[in-house]
Amino acid sequence: MTQQERIQDIADAFDMFDSWEDRYRFLIDLGKNLPPLPEGARVEENLVHGCQSSVWMVGQRTPENTIEFVADSDSTIVKGLIAILHEVYNGETPESIIAFDIDELLRNLELDQHLSLGRRNGLAGMVSRIRGLAATA
Repeated sequence: MTQQERIQDIADAFDMFDSWEDRYRFLIDLGKNLPPLPEGARVEENLVHGCQSSVWMVGQRTPENTIEFVADSDSTIVKGLIAILHEVYNGETPESIIAFDIDELLRNLELDQHLSLGRRNGLAGMVSRIRGLAATA
């Protein structure tokens, strides 16, 4: 599935729900399906700064010149946000990661309006970490 198809799936899923309460529940459910963070990865060097919650993220470049990452959080909503970022960025090339306009997606999903300032800052920190992984790959 292409990046654009995965993004469309997320947008279609969000559109199915009429209320933000239901969308938050959907976010929480998305977070339950994240790949597990490797044992021992919950260390300071993997902590994403700028988040209200604790978020740990590790990533690497694959032989196919794509970036793969896993992340986890102590917050169920943040895990859902991580799941969205995972769908958007995981398995993409560094160039695609850096070029993708995440702000447009957040506007389309209306997350820019329905997340607290602290959560938006944390999301920006996670995106920055992923783009940093891509830039150094």
